[in-house]
Amino acid sequence: MDLNFQINKREKLSDQLYGQLLKKIVAGELKEGDKLPSENEIAQAFQVSRPVIREALMRLQADGLIYSRQGAGSFVKARPPEGLIKFTAPSDIAGLLRCFEARLPLEGAIASLAAQRATEEDLKAIESALIKMEDIMNKGAIADKADFDFHMAIANAAGNEFCVSILSTLHTAMRSGMRVALNITKTGSKERLKKVQEEHRTIYDAIAIGDVTAADLAMRYHIQSARTRLMNHQRGA
Repeated sequence: MDLNFQINKREKLSDQLYGQLLKKIVAGELKEGDKLPSENEIAQAFQVSRPVIREALMRLQADGLIYSRQGAGSFVKARPPEGLIKFTAPSDIAGLLRCFEARLPLEGAIASLAAQRATEEDLKAIESALIKMEDIMNKGAIADKADFDFHMAIANAAGNEFCVSILSTLHTAMRSGMRVALNITKTGSKERLKKVQEEHRTIYDAIAIGDVTAADLAMRYHIQSARTRLMNHQRGA
């Protein structure tokens, strides 16, 4: 396998290495079951330290893309969809996934608060963003802004200004992750599109009836499912 890695010193080295190994997996240069180059080979080709290599490999393993066998090395476990590197730079993927990881408990709690505190006005704002998102998606366009507005409307409904502030801080990373995920969904089946819409509708319904537990679970399920769709080319829905 060609180990001609490119380094940009302005970007985090472990993210770059993660992205370039990911790119080789997506492109099929490294197939399921293939053994990755050794740490020594990667160190020589990428000119980075062992801690950088281990951080990149740990992230790839945590994201379900590789697995390790003691004394044997690391092997490819799964191949993400091609759209993952078509719609964003490979070196950005690790950061996008860390954003999903942070959102999972955070937005679950926010949805739970919204189920407790949402006013009629809040519910109208959430539903309005949801309807707009569905309309844009049904027209074959990318609804990342409407998707983000939906999540922000829920944060506003939580009645805690820090929830709004935190999501605002995550705006760029969230929109980027949504854009990639929605682009992949757009190229998939109608069932996948319907599934994405149903996940959002389930979140809204749980908040609208004031079901705290269901809102938390629905939000967590949606974020985890979006992350899975992002990383697994075999997941049809």
